[in-house]
Amino acid sequence: MTTPYHALEITLTRPLTPAELLHTVRAMPLAANCDATRLMTLVRAKTPGKALNRLRHQMGGRLPLDVITTHYPDEDHRILLNIAFPPAAHTTLHAAADSAGQAPHLFLELAVHRALARYASDEADRLDQAIHHLLAHTTPPHLLAALGRALTHTPGAAPC
Repeated sequence: MTTPYHALEITLTRPLTPAELLHTVRAMPLAANCDATRLMTLVRAKTPGKALNRLRHQMGGRLPLDVITTHYPDEDHRILLNIAFPPAAHTTLHAAADSAGQAPHLFLELAVHRALARYASDEADRLDQAIHHLLAHTTPPHLLAALGRALTHTPGAAPC
């Protein structure tokens, strides 16, 4: 049985210089986005979690890593994250997890899920209010036409 490759996305704390990118690409095949703040690579490992850890170990000293994620969801439809916390944040996370009676990874997972759910709910409420405000001053057909124009033209979008 062959070991599979896992597609990983690397988010950097700052853009790479062209020299840094060239030096890193010599060590591992990478694809960079237009401003060199995100990279993609393939890592061979038995599991996605092992691929994340292997990449962090291989590239931790070469790149200003922020977060490494799996690019495709796993069997449970989850994207896995690999975050290296500073010591103070690590200590705070462990203390909060202990006080909640949970393992640190579970505590963090639940906190992220709650934050994402809260964001989605807040965003839905904000959009509902904006649409009700717009409908108070225009007709649904005019609003739909304006929405169509806005979705087909993205002013201010900077091409890479």
